[in-house]
Amino acid sequence: MVDREGAADGSEETRWLEPDEQQIWRALILGSTLLFDRLDDDLRQEHGISLVEYEILVRLSESDGQLRMARLADSLAHSRSRVTHTIKRMERDGLVERAESPEDGRGVIARITDGGMDLLRNAAPTHVTGVRDYLVDLADPDDFAAIGRIMNAVSDRLISDHPDRELRDDRRRT
Repeated sequence: MVDREGAADGSEETRWLEPDEQQIWRALILGSTLLFDRLDDDLRQEHGISLVEYEILVRLSESDGQLRMARLADSLAHSRSRVTHTIKRMERDGLVERAESPEDGRGVIARITDGGMDLLRNAAPTHVTGVRDYLVDLADPDDFAAIGRIMNAVSDRLISDHPDRELRDDRRRT
């Protein structure tokens, strides 16, 4: 058990979670893990792609079919190396292609292929049905709206040090 009397380094006192806060925190961890695992499993079983691969296809489709690799990695909150590895696998499967950036010739862009777009169109109903069944339809509309407000506040807090990673459309316009 963790000593709740002070900070590990002897500086200011730690603000420990109250029992109800701890219970909610653990419910968030478990629920998020189970939700993402189930959405991933559904996509793998029905369409042979992972949730990350699906999200890459979504990001590309929503960005005129292409994005710089660095911007894509930031939009997914994944490391550039992880996204590069995933894109290589998706490229072998004919879902995306990589090319030099026409803007400067140094950067690399990922572009969705016709096959990737077809797969996205087929997989989207599976994904949306899962999101509805496993989350949206379980929550009261006010509670679901509260989840959105809370997660936007979390994103605002964590993105504040890296504004270049902001990809929420409503935030980029301001």
